[in-house]
Amino acid sequence: MSRLSMAFFTVGALCGLIGMGWGVYMGASHDHSTFPAHAHLNLLGWVSLFLMGGFYAFLGDRAPAKLGWANFILSAVGAITMAPALALLLKGNPGMEPAVGVTSLIAFAGMITFVVAVLGAWRKTA
Repeated sequence: MSRLSMAFFTVGALCGLIGMGWGVYMGASHDHSTFPAHAHLNLLGWVSLFLMGGFYAFLGDRAPAKLGWANFILSAVGAITMAPALALLLKGNPGMEPAVGVTSLIAFAGMITFVVAVLGAWRKTA
């Protein structure tokens, strides 16, 4: 398996672990005020990164290396930074609103690069 796929899987697994721990904390504390941030971490970090890693693993040697790494960096940074920024905003820190906006755009750019990679794979199919 490529280093690119392993990078997606590694960060995705860590996001999944942190997300599960966060969920356990919310349940134990009965404080679910940050559930939207928790959901973003699970979906963008755990699920999306794993799906993207699987896509690049499936492509193998046909995977676009530079675009794939750009996809990884943008998607990982977006997921990892958006969740805590959103959690702080939800906890009553309005100063985090610009950070949530910027991190959302980073995550969105990661999804755009993924779509470009998926569409580009059509050209390489036999």
